[in-house]
Amino acid sequence: MLIHIPEMLSKQQVADFRAQLDCADWVDGRATVGFQGALVKRNRQLMVDSPLARILGEIILKAIYNNPVFMAAALPLRTVPPLFNSYEGGEHYGLHVDGAIRLVPGTNLSLRTDVSSTLFLSEPDEYDGGELVIQDTYGSHEVKLPAGDLILYASTSLHKVEPVTRGARVCSFFWTQSMVRDDWQRSMLYELDMNIQSLRQQVGDNEQVLGLTGHYHNLLRQWSQV
Repeated sequence: MLIHIPEMLSKQQVADFRAQLDCADWVDGRATVGFQGALVKRNRQLMVDSPLARILGEIILKAIYNNPVFMAAALPLRTVPPLFNSYEGGEHYGLHVDGAIRLVPGTNLSLRTDVSSTLFLSEPDEYDGGELVIQDTYGSHEVKLPAGDLILYASTSLHKVEPVTRGARVCSFFWTQSMVRDDWQRSMLYELDMNIQSLRQQVGDNEQVLGLTGHYHNLLRQWSQV
């Protein structure tokens, strides 16, 4: 599943984020990955316990949990507080897969990474390169979105960030543990939910729409791990 969600943040929110991030203290991004990731990762990040990351991350969490498309696609149980990275001067992140388990900073909790999200905070014309390349069963997909837009994809996917050869690519990224572990099942539920919503707008809550809604919730009840 590969879902593009436009305008997760408004342009004004993006501008406010960038004004603060452009003055932030960035550290070597290899500090937040394991041995294998450190071999292919070349970028900079805000410290996990950075007060700025925490403040901006709370705004992002509020936005995603109020977004009906994100909720339908991710079916979130819990989400790691968002992190922030920056690429410039040839920095890149080679082909890798995200770790299966993430600790929630500042707690004893951990979560399973079912869904990965990247929220773009730089406009595409601000930098050259920097495409997020995601490989799945349907092939390889290059993603470079407007600032404020989010891409959501299965954490099991191999992916990479191409070298940034001009300007700076600034993003937020985070992981979600879904109520439904299997990506195929989540995809089926998402498609069913979107079609139900479309039918409801066209014909209202007639007998068929109510029947499909019941079918959706029975599948969710069957597949969820809550």
